[in-house]
Amino acid sequence: MKAIIPTGGRGTRMQPLTFSTNKHFIPVANKPLIFYPIESVVEADIKDILITYNPGWLDVVKSYLGDGSKWGAKFTYVLQEKPIGLANVVQVCEEKLNGDSFVYHLGDNIFTKGIKEVTDYFRKNKPNGMVTMVHHPENSRLGVPYFSKTNRLIKYVEKPKNSPHDFAVPGLYFGDHNVFKCFTGKNKIVPSARGEYEIPSVFQWLIDNKYRVDVIEYKGKWLDPGKFNDWIESNRYLLDEYLVDDMGSKIDRSTKIIGRVSVGKNCKIRNSEIKGPVSISDNVEISDSYIGPYSSISSGCVIEKSHLEDSVLMENVRIINVKQPINESMIGNEAEVYDLEDPTHWIKLFIGEKSKVRV
Repeated sequence: MKAIIPTGGRGTRMQPLTFSTNKHFIPVANKPLIFYPIESVVEADIKDILITYNPGWLDVVKSYLGDGSKWGAKFTYVLQEKPIGLANVVQVCEEKLNGDSFVYHLGDNIFTKGIKEVTDYFRKNKPNGMVTMVHHPENSRLGVPYFSKTNRLIKYVEKPKNSPHDFAVPGLYFGDHNVFKCFTGKNKIVPSARGEYEIPSVFQWLIDNKYRVDVIEYKGKWLDPGKFNDWIESNRYLLDEYLVDDMGSKIDRSTKIIGRVSVGKNCKIRNSEIKGPVSISDNVEISDSYIGPYSSISSGCVIEKSHLEDSVLMENVRIINVKQPINESMIGNEAEVYDLEDPTHWIKLFIGEKSKVRV
C-alpha cells in the first residue's frame, strides 16, 4: 500500500503569506503543516509515499522534505502540471502507484490521533474505495456522505442544502486500482463548472459502476488550517494538547517560566516572562518581553521589549519595542515590526514575509 500527499494548490485563502510561501510549509505549533500528514501516514506503516507538486516548486518541496529518510520513508515526487482538482492529483499518480492500493491524505489536513485505525480497516476489509467522515457543525459547506446502515456509501454530495446528519468528509480517502477506471471510457468523469476534477466524482463513479465504497467515522480531532482563523485555532489546539516541556537552552535567571514551554537550541532569553503553552524554536533571542500562551516562534526570531501572545511567527521575524500587545497574529518570514510611539491599543496582524510595519 502506498500514500499520496499533495503539496500543490494556490493557497489563496492564506494570502499574503502564500504569495511567496507554499502553505504546506507554514508552521503550525512550530512544525511545517505537511509534516503532520507525513507522520500520520508513516505511523500507519506506509513508507512508500508519493508527493505531488506543481511546476516550479520541486526544488522548494525537496528542500523541506528530502528523500523521506527523515521519517524512515521513501518519497517519490510526481508532477501535477496544472492545479485542476483533487481527483487529478490521484490521476497523475497512477503510473507510480503501479497497481497498489493507496491512501490519499491531503497535505493541509491534520488528523490528530493518526490514521492507523481507519487504514487497518481498509486493509482488512478491502473495499474498492473508502471515505472517512467526521462530525461537523457546518457540514453543509463541505462534502457530505450519504450511507447505508452497513456503512456503504450511497452517494457523496458537495455542499448539500439539507443534510440528513452532521457528518462531513475530511481530506482522507482510500482506493484500489479500480479508481483509475473513472478517468477513461465513455462514462469517465469530467471537470466541474469551475474546471476541476472533483474528488466526490471519483467515488460517485465507483458507486454508479457497482464497486464497493465504504465510509468510516474518524474519531479523532480533525484540523483543517486552510485560512487565517483556522490556522490560529489549530495552533492553539496542538500546543494545548501535545506540547511537552523541553528546555534545549539555558534560560537566564531573570526570566520567569510559567506552564509548559518548549525552547530549542542556541536560544538567548533574558529578563522576560514566558507563559505556556509556548513553543520556541532554535536560535531565538527574547529580551525584556512577555510571551503569552499559544505562541509559536520559529527559528531565528528576535523579540525585544514587546508583548506577544496567541500568534504564529515564521522564521527570522523581528519584533522590536512594540508595547501594544500583539495578539492573534501570523507574521511571515523575515518580517519586521517595531514601534515608534507610546502604546495605546491591541495590534492584530496578518502580514507576509519581508514586510515592514511601523506602528
